[in-house]
Amino acid sequence: MLLDALRDFAALVMPVACAGCGAEDRALCTKCRQALVPQLTHHSVDSLPVVSALRYEGSVRRVVLAFKDHGRTDVAAALASPLAAALDRAIHEHPAAQLVAIPTSRAAYRRRGYDPVRRLLIRGGFAAPRVLTRTRSTGSQKSLALADRAENLVGALAARRDLAGRTFIVVDDILTSGATIREAIRAISAARGEVVCAAVLAFTPRLLPMRDIGGGEDYGKAKGAQR
Repeated sequence: MLLDALRDFAALVMPVACAGCGAEDRALCTKCRQALVPQLTHHSVDSLPVVSALRYEGSVRRVVLAFKDHGRTDVAAALASPLAAALDRAIHEHPAAQLVAIPTSRAAYRRRGYDPVRRLLIRGGFAAPRVLTRTRSTGSQKSLALADRAENLVGALAARRDLAGRTFIVVDDILTSGATIREAIRAISAARGEVVCAAVLAFTPRLLPMRDIGGGEDYGKAKGAQR
């Protein structure tokens, strides 16, 4: 009740609409907030295990697009929570690995003013070291067929330094074809590092198989190792 009262007061001062459905006076209505409760699933990009928190469809898709493309940073905390659940599972399975975020392009950063993945990591209390950098501009992945996505990204990432002996968990927002994760693996391997797992906010269910691994358990010990 207190939380609802605070939201009502905020709506009077700064009127908003739900990022998921457009309902008035809430950054996220109750129904859309419930859609962001993590349901962890396992996937595989080649032989690499990937943990995702949400299905990229319906209100989840609209909230993510509002955050990434329409400046709705007021939903960052709500999106950081399911990503944290996926990360907690990945860290629990690979406690010695470090996190590496997929960096946004310079053009996207100029357009948005922030890096979505890093924003969610920081909002969730995770360290977000800059391990990878973009080496060239790429076309939008959204407009490309699946067969063209990998070609679009080849050589687009590079490690900032030698990574010999270090293991990593790749972190990204949306898993579609796996092309971005494959490019991160290539770049990290070229710097003599190893990717052992990946964690993503959401996956595209019409394109990817999944295996349910339950809800978003809280691995406190694992969190402390990375946050």
